[in-house]
Amino acid sequence: MSIQEYTQFGNMKMFLHHIYELKKGIRNLVLCTMCKTCAEIMTERLRKQNIAYFLQEVAENKVNLFFGKQAYLDTVRLFTHKPLNLLTPEEDFILGVLLGYDMSIQCERFCNKKNKN
Repeated sequence: MSIQEYTQFGNMKMFLHHIYELKKGIRNLVLCTMCKTCAEIMTERLRKQNIAYFLQEVAENKVNLFFGKQAYLDTVRLFTHKPLNLLTPEEDFILGVLLGYDMSIQCERFCNKKNKN
């Protein structure tokens, strides 16, 4: 197995694990960054399992794939019309919380970003 095949296999395993966590209620929202070809394969899987998702273009051949509960996706869709590195501190905080990141780390990150502005 080549390094590229191994990496793709590892990415698919991680993707399937995220779906498992979503279905078990461990996660409510997932964000994966990938090539457009991989996104086509993965969105087909999400469609077959009736899991809501949307894509955000990052570069010519790179996308962010958000999937999970519809209310979470609706919220994220309101401010992801720009690159994620251009999110305001408030938007960055909301995204981190919705993705289930550690709350205290998100608070520290938010304060650091606000203090820089």
